[in-house]
Amino acid sequence: MAAKMTVVTQDALGGPEVLRTEERERPVPGPTEVLVRVHAAGINPTDFKTRAFGGLLRAEPPFVLGHDVSGVVEAVGVGVTLFEPGDEVYGMLDYPNLLGGYGEYVTAPARRFVPKPAALSHAEAAALPLVALTAWQALTDRAGLQPGQRVLVHAAAGGVGHVAVQLAKALGGYVIGTASAGKHGFVKGLGADEVIDYTAVDFASAVSEVDVVLDTVGDDYSARSLPLVRDGGTLVSLAGWAVNEVKPQAAERGVWAGFLLVEPDRAALLAVNELVAAGKLRVEVSTVLPLAEAAKAHELLESGRTVGKIVLSVAD
Repeated sequence: MAAKMTVVTQDALGGPEVLRTEERERPVPGPTEVLVRVHAAGINPTDFKTRAFGGLLRAEPPFVLGHDVSGVVEAVGVGVTLFEPGDEVYGMLDYPNLLGGYGEYVTAPARRFVPKPAALSHAEAAALPLVALTAWQALTDRAGLQPGQRVLVHAAAGGVGHVAVQLAKALGGYVIGTASAGKHGFVKGLGADEVIDYTAVDFASAVSEVDVVLDTVGDDYSARSLPLVRDGGTLVSLAGWAVNEVKPQAAERGVWAGFLLVEPDRAALLAVNELVAAGKLRVEVSTVLPLAEAAKAHELLESGRTVGKIVLSVAD
């Protein structure tokens, strides 16, 4: 193995132009850790927010972005029993800590990874962990979605949204998604029962009596969505603290409303693998760019026009 590796890093907070490549020492796995040769790294909105503002941790550069990776185990640390060199794996590094997915190698605890499904390419697998775990933790762990319940997924064609639509359907839910008109066919193809063009109508007037709302947009979406939730329902926000403003009103009606931050969860990711194997879950990769073009990838994601996910290709 090479003693050096290439990573994408930055010396200052700012726009996509601050991202640059750098050569560093290849890491060595410690006890219970694995060293993974990264073949693909997923990009998520939290990446460009961290690049620009330091993210939830208000981190100061230099740092290496990236939480989602797919690759091949190159070496294992003392005590690792789950994997051996040569195993194909994918997973989410500890979030929101900055552990460096945008690089040729990464070390992390072995239990952050699961076997890569044979049906998925490395690019597809790298696109999946953070969004799939977010959807799982929102819809199953928090909302306890039951068959027949009505689910409203905002930005249903986006990274989390398009996975959440499929998961909600797999759980037996009746799924309503919001998306611009040009993305309706895509969202319907994921299994959504209804799709609302939020650019043409006020979604709050087009839907009612839902059991669960997944707000991936933020701003006033939680406030506008709360009246649509049945008493005793759930409103999960993934997009900031604005949801806190509606907590008192929600509590009066027995509605749980709050902000969810995704956590590593090997058991849930193994359950996601089962859905992939059963043909009930797929991930849409709209664009794959080389590691050196991370800045271009960020520009595309920040445009807000992306369907599904953008991925960096790190190794052939």
